Amino acid sequence: MRRRCTWRIFQSIEYACEQDQIKLHNFFSYLMDNFTPSSSKERDFISRMFISGESFKEAELEKYCDYESLEVPDSYTGPRLSFPLLPDHATALLEAFKQKQQLHARYVLNLLHETRKHLKQLPNISHVSTCYSEEVTVCGDLHGQLDDLFLIFYKNGLPSPSKSYVFNGDFVDRGKQSLEILIILFTFLLIYPKEVHLNRGNHEDHMVNLRYGFTKEVMQKYKLHGKKILKMIQNVFCWLPLATLIDQKVLVIHGGISDTTDLDMLEKIQRNKFISVLRGKKRKESNRNVEIKEINGESQAEPDSAGNETMPSLPSQPRPAKAPSMANRVEFSRWVRQTVQEQIEWCRKLVDISDSEEEELTCSSLVSLTDLDGPCWTRQEEWKQILDILWSDPMPQEGCRENTVRGGGCYFGPDVTGKILEKYNLQFLIRSHECKHEGYEFCHNRKVLTIFSASNYYEIGSNRGAYVKLGPDLVPHFVQYQANKTAHTLTMTQRQGFYASLFSACFRISRVEESAFRALREKLFAHTSALISAFKVYDKDNTGRITLSNWATAVESVLRLGLPWRMLRPQLVRSTADGMLEYKSWLDDLAMEQRSQEHIQSSLLEVIYRNRSNLETIFRIIDRDHSGLISFEEFHQTWKLFSSHMNIELTDDGINDLVRSIDFNKDGNIDFNEFLEAFRLVKQSQ
Repeated sequence: MRRRCTWRIFQSIEYACEQDQIKLHNFFSYLMDNFTPSSSKERDFISRMFISGESFKEAELEKYCDYESLEVPDSYTGPRLSFPLLPDHATALLEAFKQKQQLHARYVLNLLHETRKHLKQLPNISHVSTCYSEEVTVCGDLHGQLDDLFLIFYKNGLPSPSKSYVFNGDFVDRGKQSLEILIILFTFLLIYPKEVHLNRGNHEDHMVNLRYGFTKEVMQKYKLHGKKILKMIQNVFCWLPLATLIDQKVLVIHGGISDTTDLDMLEKIQRNKFISVLRGKKRKESNRNVEIKEINGESQAEPDSAGNETMPSLPSQPRPAKAPSMANRVEFSRWVRQTVQEQIEWCRKLVDISDSEEEELTCSSLVSLTDLDGPCWTRQEEWKQILDILWSDPMPQEGCRENTVRGGGCYFGPDVTGKILEKYNLQFLIRSHECKHEGYEFCHNRKVLTIFSASNYYEIGSNRGAYVKLGPDLVPHFVQYQANKTAHTLTMTQRQGFYASLFSACFRISRVEESAFRALREKLFAHTSALISAFKVYDKDNTGRITLSNWATAVESVLRLGLPWRMLRPQLVRSTADGMLEYKSWLDDLAMEQRSQEHIQSSLLEVIYRNRSNLETIFRIIDRDHSGLISFEEFHQTWKLFSSHMNIELTDDGINDLVRSIDFNKDGNIDFNEFLEAFRLVKQSQ
């Protein structure tokens, strides 16, 4: 039971963070659709939010990421690559990474260039057969944990003509060696293109990478050429296949399915359009409704003239010409094309986006004689197909509903699984996306298998990693592991301690539990103000005391983590003889644990603590050159936007005071890493 509670703490906090990520980028999408800048500075600021996701045309990308212009010095002692790659190159890379060596930027860019060329030739759904090899090995999330990949290869063997692998997404983020994992996987992909298959995961997304560490990792390892490497990786990610079919009977996808999952549509989607799945909804259905209203002769609201008066340099929104009769389909089609193109150009000019990425018009926007006879999918429908397979999770209940815990994708029940299996004549699904204590887990009457390959994911000893092998009979065979001996020893100690706890009330909290409760106390501190308001509901007489039962109810009403607070209470609240809690004193104790600088206003520290991931994500988007520095003015704009998103009241004077307290070296720039460390907002690396 204790282990289960610890697990729920880790998972609830992880999913709450992902939900914040979705909310933040929904806010960015809202800005893109509705925000009218009042000055050129605001326009430039908002433009920076979105310009980083812009894709290059083919020739521009080749020129920008020109690896041939980079010289490898004679002093370089790391591995060297030449193309086409050979097995010896892969072996050299493995040995070099074990010795903590780094691949030169020229070879990294060259590898990414060749990988992109190969991926562009692949279908959206890869097809694998056990007829050509004795078995197929499927690996789940690795999340930058290179030791796990080394252990998989040690136990199972390297990819080869007789050893096929499917790596099911989420290669990057969280761990510290994501780039090395990508380099190894891409190398084997090019050496054995028929035996190595890579699926896209929800973390193969540059907007997610801004939050969960991969962007920072690349820039730290390649300070001079990191930006080029990131741009190339971003373009490689959008070309990764979306799924893999083994013997036409086993579907391998990263997240899951929904009641609208359509494999026929997935096979035909132009997958590279979705550079970031979080930013896929560029044209909303409401836009389509406006067009329909105008076609029917209904009036549309006049554009706001105030914006043009405030900022004369902004282009005025074009009014579409009067729609011709739908009886003349050719004229009607021409009118729709012209109208939509005018609106797109206006939006580009509004946020100062260059024409290097041409917006692809959707079927809902373009009407032609051929479209009327064939399948017509909107960009929204295509986006949802990809979002669902990358972000969804199974649930034990019947049906399909929105995944409010993660904030993206859906929860799908056994009935949804059954319908998909029957429709496409499949035996079962393999997915990843969720950490499992044993590294794998069956659900839906063994028709859905979750496989997770990153061991010690939350903390050393928290979970095993696993991979699954399928032979021609398609019977799953599992191999479990933990990436180091320390973790294995610790896990055995914890198990012994767990059984001893059944007979002793003096059970010592394990390291895993300590880590979980530390994270939970940080979460509680970050919501101090909301907790006080919730406690006061039960403290009618303003005594400063509430019952422990009311404490549990109030905490859940604020954090909404779905945790068994009454069971967790002994580790969070000191026991009292009368069963009452002095909640202000308890919150003061939480604050003392988190606060490292007494001169910082407590309420401001709480705000920063609660929203640190959102703030860092916005910061890294604004920091276009990934230098880790932004100017005072940019920092000021960041806080204004951030406070608008989070509904926080913060005065200009308050922001200026914060800036002055952070700029330790008085160079006129903000170093965000120092900023986070100053408030203990990031854990020190051990």
